[in-house]
Amino acid sequence: MPSENINEKIKKAQKKWADGIVNIGKYYLEKKDYIALTNNFIEELYSFKNNKILFKPTKASKKQFRSKKNEFISYFIGHNKVSDEDKGFALEPYKDVQFENYDFSVFENIIISMGNYFFTNYDNEKIKVEYSFGYVLDKKENELKIIYHHSSVPYNID
Repeated sequence: MPSENINEKIKKAQKKWADGIVNIGKYYLEKKDYIALTNNFIEELYSFKNNKILFKPTKASKKQFRSKKNEFISYFIGHNKVSDEDKGFALEPYKDVQFENYDFSVFENIIISMGNYFFTNYDNEKIKVEYSFGYVLDKKENELKIIYHHSSVPYNID
């Protein structure tokens, strides 16, 4: 797979993820079925059907590592909480999420990308978060699916 093709696939996967986070918050505000939307978001973007997924959410310190779908739902929307710290990250809500990629590496059938993403809420506060995502190509859909997701706030010495 040519690297420009990989770069475009990464950008497409990131846009879908960013749009999903924004839409979950919108559905929540509009009192629509954000639980079903979150379930679909996770099913479409993460490779639960074929792989074990590793997730280290940004705002988690007690149960900071996740691998099961219900743990993702708990973190993203606080539904059926697996940890009392799960307030519903995607329910902030955010009006925009932008990825700023540092780079990516390809290892046989795994692609790893890293960089920063920026979450803008409805008060126009922009929050910088560092990420690393690992992807596999879903050959049936010809799209990247997430198998590894690490997210954290930048280190602050103060």
